[in-house]
Amino acid sequence: MPERSPGSRPTIYDVADEARVAISTVSRVLNGSNEVSEATRSRVQDAIRKLQFQPQRIARNLAQQSTTSIAVALPSATSMFFVEMLKGVKDALRDEDIDLLLCNLGSATPYQTLQRFLNRGAVDGLLLMSLPIEGDVAEQLLAFQAPVVLLGSRHQGLDALWWDDREGAQMATTYLVEQGHRRIGLISAHAWSSNAAPRLEGYRAALDEAGIAFDPALVAAGETTKHAGYSEEAGAEAMEALMSLDDRPTAVFAASDVQAYGAWSHVRDAGMVVPRDVSIVGYDDLKLSRFLDLTTVTQGMQQAGHQATQRLLHRLRSSPSDERVDVQLPLSLAVRGSTAVETA
Repeated sequence: MPERSPGSRPTIYDVADEARVAISTVSRVLNGSNEVSEATRSRVQDAIRKLQFQPQRIARNLAQQSTTSIAVALPSATSMFFVEMLKGVKDALRDEDIDLLLCNLGSATPYQTLQRFLNRGAVDGLLLMSLPIEGDVAEQLLAFQAPVVLLGSRHQGLDALWWDDREGAQMATTYLVEQGHRRIGLISAHAWSSNAAPRLEGYRAALDEAGIAFDPALVAAGETTKHAGYSEEAGAEAMEALMSLDDRPTAVFAASDVQAYGAWSHVRDAGMVVPRDVSIVGYDDLKLSRFLDLTTVTQGMQQAGHQATQRLLHRLRSSPSDERVDVQLPLSLAVRGSTAVETA
């Protein structure tokens, strides 16, 4: 076939030539088919990266008027945390003639799922929530021929809105210290969660600042692995371990609100009362937390979803050369009835 003119977009034919395979093989790779050997799949993917190939986005026309579509890719479409952010997305799109697609990345193979989605190239814009950007995925996002906005993570060259998890955890733990607590537990997520390490660091920083020795026995994660341990079940399991200690904590910081719900449930089932017997602080400020009277770190997820979507809409209407934004989102502490001054 004729050589591609300088400056023109690479096509599926160029990828096939570069990888020395048939066009049908490239198509199978792009669609995630299992009918391709790993060696061939690797060769095609190398060609895609080398040529920075992206498939043409799906053309949909009605009476010569095209419809814009954007996608939200997120680790879980059912988690209350992400549901809060999706409310903000919906609000931002209320008056827009835009189709919204959801890509549920899951927790098992989120990067592979995202790569398959990107290879389809079927959207005009992408909002990616709470997934650290690294390796091949970073290359694909930077080469994606549609605007990309990150929410809850950062990468140079991409618009990003993010929270400082270390700062939030330090804020929560410092508050408990100020209430007179010296024996403070932490309910953590599992280590593979991108939020686990910075929230542990913030917890330890607050203890160190107060002159309180770090005790690893006071850090617990539940056995349940769903949502990397950010679940009610994991919160209850971790709280059971903490409250079984001979020198149990007088206060517990849970690294998410849903963990705090589970922790509170265990305390109640054990015949104890919050905050009389133990104070509990969460992290997120889900809508339910306001009704349960949970003290928690407020992230403003709905506002964040709205703000990130507005940024994506701006990208769709502006020049690709516009300067990228890197926005640290604010955190605050909502003090409610689940915490009390330690008087012992």
